Amino acid sequence: MTLNAFLFQALNGLSTASGLFFIAAGLSLIFGVTRIVNIAHGSLYMLGTYIAYTLATKIGGAFGFWGGIVLTALFVGLIGAAIEILLLRRIYRAPELFQLLATFALVLMFNDMTLWLWGPEDLLGPRAPGLTGAVEVFGRRLPSYDLFLIFIAPAVLILLHFALAKTRFGRLIRAATQDREMVGALGVNQAVLFTSVFALGSMLAGLGGALQLAREPANLATDLIAIGDAFVVVVVGGMGSITGAYLAAIIIAEVKALCIAIGVVDLGFVKFNASKFTLVAEFIVMAIVLIVRPYGLLGKPQGNVRSVAEPEEPTRPAAPLLKVFGAIVLLLLLALPVMAQSSPYLMVLATDVLIAVIFATSLHFIMGPGGMHSFGHAAYFGLGAYGAALLVKLAGFPMLAALLAAPAVALLGALLFGWFAVRLSGVYLAMLTLAFAQIVWAAVFQWETFTGGSNGVIGVWPTAPFNKAWVYYLLALTLAVIAVLLLRRFLFAPLGYAMRAGRDSPLRAEAIGIDVKHIHWLGFAIAGCICGVAGGLFAFAKGSISPEAIAVGRSIDGLVMVLLGGIQTLVGPIVGASVFALLQDTVMRQTEYWRALLGCVILILVLAFPQGIAGAFSMLRRAEKKSGGRA
Repeated sequence: MTLNAFLFQALNGLSTASGLFFIAAGLSLIFGVTRIVNIAHGSLYMLGTYIAYTLATKIGGAFGFWGGIVLTALFVGLIGAAIEILLLRRIYRAPELFQLLATFALVLMFNDMTLWLWGPEDLLGPRAPGLTGAVEVFGRRLPSYDLFLIFIAPAVLILLHFALAKTRFGRLIRAATQDREMVGALGVNQAVLFTSVFALGSMLAGLGGALQLAREPANLATDLIAIGDAFVVVVVGGMGSITGAYLAAIIIAEVKALCIAIGVVDLGFVKFNASKFTLVAEFIVMAIVLIVRPYGLLGKPQGNVRSVAEPEEPTRPAAPLLKVFGAIVLLLLLALPVMAQSSPYLMVLATDVLIAVIFATSLHFIMGPGGMHSFGHAAYFGLGAYGAALLVKLAGFPMLAALLAAPAVALLGALLFGWFAVRLSGVYLAMLTLAFAQIVWAAVFQWETFTGGSNGVIGVWPTAPFNKAWVYYLLALTLAVIAVLLLRRFLFAPLGYAMRAGRDSPLRAEAIGIDVKHIHWLGFAIAGCICGVAGGLFAFAKGSISPEAIAVGRSIDGLVMVLLGGIQTLVGPIVGASVFALLQDTVMRQTEYWRALLGCVILILVLAFPQGIAGAFSMLRRAEKKSGGRA
């Protein structure tokens, strides 16, 4: 690779950094003021590309393209304001993760709305009027539009910096980022401020999407890809730092460009294709930055930020009535094979629900009592699934031996990743877990000679007597009951109490002799181990395992399950996993636009039960007891 080729690729990286900066800057503004982890921000970016395509093609000419970009930004800003007014304003006092669940529902709805309006095909927009040519740089032709993008990002950065530093609106944003309760106490209309910030952040996302139209086609996969990249940029740069977002966007874009420029490297004993490294490069950069500097390159500790959510109720053992109800449900589950003899599919669905229950309860173990919000729990699901499948295919292990080894493989991964993760907290911890999950995903996707690459591992079927659906279901039920009871036992053992002490007051816990990081690391390892059981069961239930089964979507599904049921109760993840799995199966068979329907159902549940389904019933029961005591 020549020096000129390397420098030319670096220029390409700068043009790519422009799109990353716009979406990350908007996301950083919104999170800094509202404290909402807005998963739907990627959907606003995606809408920007589609709306700009429509304006550019329907109106045409310079006004259709350049005027369309401006109109798109304004229109997406209005959509963001509507989201804040109609939805988020109603749930500001709900736990912060339930706000995340609501924005995830919007992702599903926006994706199917886009599918309905524009269809499933990628849409390539016209070339930018006035910038259709190219300039010669380092002996190669660089599109003029790419050169425009290189300069537009720093220009917007300067405008934002001026607005935040020199205007009253900017000073209010900076004050709210530090302590929004105090801003409200000083007489500032928080509702107007939040709506304005959400509209501004959405406008930046729409602008970023519209500007990319001449470089990339509009497609339905943009939303999750964009939000993943945006989170990485925001966290690497530092939450709330616009300048940090720009710096991080340049670093990540240049690392990706460098991987493409290097190409295939022949080390003699092995050939390494660096271009494939782009799938995981940004997450490795994020992991390194968070390990070395936990608050990002230009970020600051969020020590003075207070949540406006209602305080959490302490976790309590199940009431006698709930134990009786649980025993009745278990008896019904044991009798299910007899009752469902005429419906073999019911056994398959019931097995899937049990696998989801194990996955969700293991995630709840670190999210609820541990206070560690993981966006990458699918890593341990995947390690368990691939561990069991590869032991059968490559080592000739019998099925039960491989199934027993699955949690051990996941445990090793959880011990390694958890050692780094527990040193962080909040969204930084969540993003580091996401980085590790993406590293695992990229490894199984690219290591074709060992994992099968994109094809995965196939032909991993249960052996007799577990090759019968009802027998395998009983095996899954047995492991699910053991997993749930084991996690419950840990929660009401000294370990569980120490985890909750470290969650609620780490300084006091350290003062009385509890090693909080060690306790949370142990809890993280236990959760990963149990999750590996779900992965092993999944591999044999489906007869195969592929990278799609451990992608970011599965981690998000786990979050939805836990939050849907309620993070403050032990029954929550069981209820949430069961409801989500059944809803997903039922809704998918009803309509082509099942994502939108599922999103609507989740949104209704979030608004009706802001503490989760099981959490709502628990609160109702406690309220009845209090009213009965006063009577």
